Amino acid sequence: QVQLVESGGGLVQPGGSLRLSCAASGRFFSIDAMGWYRQAPGKQRELVATITNSGATNYADSLKGRCAISRDIAKKTVYLQMNSLKPEDTAVYYCNADVRRTTGGRIYGYWGQGTQVTVSS
Repeated sequence: QVQLVESGGGLVQPGGSLRLSCAASGRFFSIDAMGWYRQAPGKQRELVATITNSGATNYADSLKGRCAISRDIAKKTVYLQMNSLKPEDTAVYYCNADVRRTTGGRIYGYWGQGTQVTVSS
């Protein structure tokens, strides 16, 4: 199986920064895209940012210019640097990975347990 473990969440003041990490482990052949999503109370889960294994990135409009996604393929880890945080960024942030379990096999999507980010003074 595949496990995704997020870390780096917490309480931060408005205007502050956080860096989230997500490490993948388990038995699989390769990871294609990885990404971050978030879900605020009473709202649907939404895209934050994604990155392919070639480094192509995609960001939600609400966070463009305030966050940067990066990836260490050797460490099977994806990072999300968030700056100039606002109270409306408060949410549980989830890591997602598109994984091939076997060579040439189909892609399966996996989710982490989530890490809470709270932006408040």
